[in-house]
Amino acid sequence: MSATISLQQLTEQLDQLEAEAAKAIATAASAAALEELRVGLLGKKGKLSAVLGAMGKLPGDERPVVGQRANVLKEQVQGLLSERLTAVKAAAMAERIAGETLDVTMPASFIPAGHRHPLISTIEEIVDIFSGLGYRVEEGPEIETDHYNFTALNIPPHHPARDMQDTFYLSEHELLRTHTSPVQIRHLETNPPPVRIVAPGRVYRRDAVDATHSPVFHQVEVLAIDEGLDFSHLRGTVTTFLQRFFGDLPVRFRASYFPFTEPSAEVDVQWRGRWLEVMGCGMVDPAVLEGLGIDPERYSGFAAGLGVERFCMVRHGIDDIRRLFTSDLRFLEQF
Repeated sequence: MSATISLQQLTEQLDQLEAEAAKAIATAASAAALEELRVGLLGKKGKLSAVLGAMGKLPGDERPVVGQRANVLKEQVQGLLSERLTAVKAAAMAERIAGETLDVTMPASFIPAGHRHPLISTIEEIVDIFSGLGYRVEEGPEIETDHYNFTALNIPPHHPARDMQDTFYLSEHELLRTHTSPVQIRHLETNPPPVRIVAPGRVYRRDAVDATHSPVFHQVEVLAIDEGLDFSHLRGTVTTFLQRFFGDLPVRFRASYFPFTEPSAEVDVQWRGRWLEVMGCGMVDPAVLEGLGIDPERYSGFAAGLGVERFCMVRHGIDDIRRLFTSDLRFLEQF
């Protein structure tokens, strides 16, 4: 600014600033550019403040004229900034909508929430009951060696009991396990008594498929080893489990045979007016304990095993085991 300035000069500067501001605001392409213009025009160090700073050199009667003109200009600039900001935001939104357009006529992509398969929920309930009785869960491989699946369980080569569990051999010494009993051996090799475990898992046998048989099914094995355990402990544990699962029903034990338990028993429950076989059990054969280096004179124990499919079918009144493996939603959605 020059040392002397007239009212006309200041008025012309304000007119020029008004034209420049209108042009700059009209061409601003973003909110950030508009903010930069606002600061440059109306800020403390902006162009309007510079013009007003020279107003003090005018005579006193001319200053209100310039002040009034400056206030009008300020309001005009603020209005233009606001209008342009609204237009810029609307244009940005329109561009985003165009780029993210959804075809609302297309079918919705919907994946319904799933739920537990009846076999899984049955396993979980069985394990939960035994966990409440002080048992811990143990698992083992589905591909087993002949040693763990048969020999260590008192079923040596050429033993007739092997015919009861014909299975799928992968090599001369490897096979798909026929029961979850090998988990007992693996656990006892590294965990000395006392032991209380429950071993759920998938097992395999070369059975023909029909309403009650499948080459793939699930078992839960129970093992307890401690000092002083006898058949009364086995009977009490099994009876408690069955009555918690099925309700307060009569339970009976029938003499049977398993190579790795002696004595052995089959267990029935009275279900819907008839006796139904649900599991096998027995006292662990001393030969099995000796093979693991456990003194059978000091320790004794019991084992029990059950088929999950049988428990699931009885609980839900399912008449064909194949229904559990067909993945038919019309069937599965009932559970």
